[in-house]
Amino acid sequence: MQHIIDRFIKYITIDTQSDPENEAFPSTEKQWDLAKVLVEDLKNIGLHNVTLDDNCYIMATLPSNVAHKVPTIGFISHIDTSPDYSGTNVNPQIHKNYDGKDIVLNQEENIILSPDYFDDLLQYKGQTLITTDGSTLLGADDKAGITEIITAMEYLIQHPEINHGEIRIGFTPDEEVGKGAHLFDVDKFGAEWAYTMDGSQIGELEYENFNAAGAKVVITGKIVHPGYAKGKMINSMLIASEFIAALPKDEVPERTEGYEGFYHLHTLNGEVEKTELGYIIRDHDMELFNKRKAVFQKVADDLNSKLGKDLVHVEITDQYYNMKEKVVPVMHIVDIAEEAMKAVGVTPLIKAIRGGTDGSQLSYKGLPCPNIFAGGHNFHGRYEYVPAESMQKAVEVIVKIAEITATRELNK
Repeated sequence: MQHIIDRFIKYITIDTQSDPENEAFPSTEKQWDLAKVLVEDLKNIGLHNVTLDDNCYIMATLPSNVAHKVPTIGFISHIDTSPDYSGTNVNPQIHKNYDGKDIVLNQEENIILSPDYFDDLLQYKGQTLITTDGSTLLGADDKAGITEIITAMEYLIQHPEINHGEIRIGFTPDEEVGKGAHLFDVDKFGAEWAYTMDGSQIGELEYENFNAAGAKVVITGKIVHPGYAKGKMINSMLIASEFIAALPKDEVPERTEGYEGFYHLHTLNGEVEKTELGYIIRDHDMELFNKRKAVFQKVADDLNSKLGKDLVHVEITDQYYNMKEKVVPVMHIVDIAEEAMKAVGVTPLIKAIRGGTDGSQLSYKGLPCPNIFAGGHNFHGRYEYVPAESMQKAVEVIVKIAEITATRELNK
């Protein structure tokens, strides 16, 4: 397991934070830093056809070691980390034999990872936890997935007695800003189906995700001297507060769960003359998703009607859709993953993703792609952590999926 820990730390200490404001591929130059390291590591463990294209997509092949025909399958993770929190100078902390008590991440600033607040910690008593030092995110999303895929391929190469078909590996940039699959070449990848290693806690197996849209609200005001403002000033920030208040107050991330959708205000920048709001809109059900977008637009229309001027402008852009529609017709790929988990002693937790992965977009591009746990918790912030044992189990699941796929075809 130390080998997995060392590899993971090597990757997370390379800053790969993506940038939602940059339309380039990749959106940050520093993603190339990890990409180049990964290319060398893939070559060093013995994978074939290792490529890094002009848009920072990595692909590689583990050739089949059986004589009979086996479907080519793939495993995919993303290089970038979230723009929501700093990924610079990640300083991981190793906590062996976790005792179930508070973990002090930063004593000076009193930053504590506590099971009183994050009760998932308690299921990992006695295990080795890797945490942040309280000043950055960790990067388990999704460098844990990258670590697991490479380690699993290395294990299969070192154990040729384990039967498997051809396996394709893909690492993508800019997943965290919704572009990870945009330029992914499905034909070049050449797999019949794939799995993203991008889930959270051990056992997660997901083939449903949100339908997703991003929304930008721009409100125009008018600034004049406040002493002479009556009937003249238009304060865009106050109009913005009306817009926010007009949306359903309980339909926000912190008050929803399961299949409940939400409106999430994630950025707010304002002055009297101009205020901009950044929202994401989410729902698993397509009909409800479309209704949410209509409600959002109606709030703007109603405000403009009330104001007697078109001061509130809304732009809504669909980002990705629920992969369920594309995976259900080939449910055997989920069954194989479930069987693999059970075979290595992991209890499958089959549930809908309250988010999205590259797999959702790839499924609509013709590559059905369920999502499997990578093991991390509390992504996108200073409280992120991952149990090393969960990463080890993820490696075992990947290996077993490859073996089961080859065995099923032989027994047909």
